[in-house]
Amino acid sequence: MPKPITLFTGQWADLPFEEVCRLAGEWGYDGLEIACSGDHFEVDRALAEDDYVQGRLDILEAHGLKVWTISNHLVGQAVCDHPIDERHRNILPSRIWGDGEPEGVRQRAAEDLKNTARAAAKLGVSTVVGFTGSSIWHTVAMFPPVPPEMIDRGYADFAARWNPILDVFDEVGVRFAHEVHPSEIAYDYWTTQRALEAVGHREAFGLNFDPSHFIWQDLDPVTFLWDFRDRIYHVDCKESVKQFNGRNGRLGSHLPWADPRRGWDFVSTGHGDVPWEPIFRMLNAIGYEGPISIEWEDAGMDRLIGAPDALAFVRQLVAIEPPEAAFDAAFSSNK
Repeated sequence: MPKPITLFTGQWADLPFEEVCRLAGEWGYDGLEIACSGDHFEVDRALAEDDYVQGRLDILEAHGLKVWTISNHLVGQAVCDHPIDERHRNILPSRIWGDGEPEGVRQRAAEDLKNTARAAAKLGVSTVVGFTGSSIWHTVAMFPPVPPEMIDRGYADFAARWNPILDVFDEVGVRFAHEVHPSEIAYDYWTTQRALEAVGHREAFGLNFDPSHFIWQDLDPVTFLWDFRDRIYHVDCKESVKQFNGRNGRLGSHLPWADPRRGWDFVSTGHGDVPWEPIFRMLNAIGYEGPISIEWEDAGMDRLIGAPDALAFVRQLVAIEPPEAAFDAAFSSNK
């Protein structure tokens, strides 16, 4: 059976949940990866109001949609981040930001992630996608010189803050899928390995695979899938394109999305440099059967064009499935 295709609602949080469901249903999506943003899925209401979760499910059903995953990237970012500043104030609910005192923000964010696991279980989904934040991302340039002990403390801080969160995930039978992404504790191959080691490879902590972040770092997303095949808990289809020309740099030069002076940019799925067919063949090889979530991010293409366009592209890819018998089985003389 083809993998279900969902639409991640994070970039649609300015629209009411019911309107996003209407659009996704009309385009032919199988379901949504619902973000805990806007009015799409409110963790506090899901736990406090008896009819809230059923109301979300009723809206989905009315538009022929299902849900396999929810995401809480924005709050997750604040669990480990250093510094906590106005960037976080702009993305966090006021109940998490509070008075903005950094450690208070981190602790409230951690409690909200625990509640996200509980709300996910109540909704009937088994995977929460999100970010972890990082207390050491600001050291990535390695200058001023970074003592190894400082990096060690960063991974210890991650484990200390996330293990209690993961305990709740275990209690309610939900898994956390960390999106490997710059600014997180795991942002490439080796940092992913180290993050998994930091939490003892516990099953509650796995990965959300989003190849758009691999391309501009010159990482091989196909090899990553194979090497971390037991930890691929969710897949996002997001696309990026490299534009290195001797002027445009890999680090983005503090330039906004779609600026032609950037060294790379996000584009709608199917319009960039991600090797999608080898990725889908590898997903088949490792036995991934979960949803394929399209994450629309393209500052140069309207989302009402990009979302259905990406769906048509991905439909062709999910149709690639292994045959029931090997192609050379017909050559056998044992008949």
